Amino acid sequence: MITNNSSFFLRFIQYQKERFPFLAHIFLIGAFTFSAISYSRICRGMEGFIDWTYYFPTAFTTITLFFLLRVVDEFKDAEDDANFRKHLPVPRGLINFKELKWIGIVVVALQIMINIYFFPKMLILWAVVIIYMSLMGKEFFVSEWLKHKPVWYIVSHMFIVPLIDIYASGADWLLGDVSAPKGLMFFFAVSYMNGVVIEFGRKIKVPENEEHNTYSTLYGAKNATYIWIAVLLTTLILSIAAAYYAGYGQTGAFVLIAEFALCVLPALFFLNKQTMKSSKMIELSSAVWTFLMYMTLGAVPMISKLLA
Repeated sequence: MITNNSSFFLRFIQYQKERFPFLAHIFLIGAFTFSAISYSRICRGMEGFIDWTYYFPTAFTTITLFFLLRVVDEFKDAEDDANFRKHLPVPRGLINFKELKWIGIVVVALQIMINIYFFPKMLILWAVVIIYMSLMGKEFFVSEWLKHKPVWYIVSHMFIVPLIDIYASGADWLLGDVSAPKGLMFFFAVSYMNGVVIEFGRKIKVPENEEHNTYSTLYGAKNATYIWIAVLLTTLILSIAAAYYAGYGQTGAFVLIAEFALCVLPALFFLNKQTMKSSKMIELSSAVWTFLMYMTLGAVPMISKLLA
């Protein structure tokens, strides 16, 4: 059994299991990165994929950027977690802030070294992400105001997702010394909304599992679920626009609509009967939608071209 007195390695393994399971995130964010690059190349009418020696450093950077975001959130939410979420790893003492600080420093150092070695030009986009993430960590210096404005909180914080998307897609257009294709604007908009889908989906709870400052607390479980469905629908519309721009036509739209129908089901079940299981299914469905949508917009079309 892993306790607060276990070795740092064991405690870190337990921490990531609870807060940022690497295995699942490597799969999801790896697909996110592959799709962003693929969509950019498809929009530019380019044959094949980028050099794999560029893809893997890009994927490492995007995955660890999302992990850094998790670390930044630990510091940002420290007071609320200590007061209302004592079961989490940091409040219960499994890992401390000094250790998290050094983890963050090591991750940033690795990102810088890898980017300098493989593609120094990408450090420009990386720096933009880091600067915005740092501002998020400080709540844009208006933390008290944001605490009472949940809509503006989510609006301001979700820009980090398309910013990481810009970095990922830059492995195609920036390293190709061309301007970003206009179609990426649809892809970035979809990425932004996907961030909202995931954020909203993980904070819809039933009363017996309720936490501080969830969307079900703010709006009520049913209203929060209706909002999640509306956000998912908006993301569907944007993804269909992105599919049409990339030339996928009716087939792309049909696949995306089918994915939407599948992923909205847990929310409909939750509206009918609010249980912890159905609540958890909404969170899972948010991740499944995100994965399937990215696969549809970039990964699958690129893989089919590579195998043709």
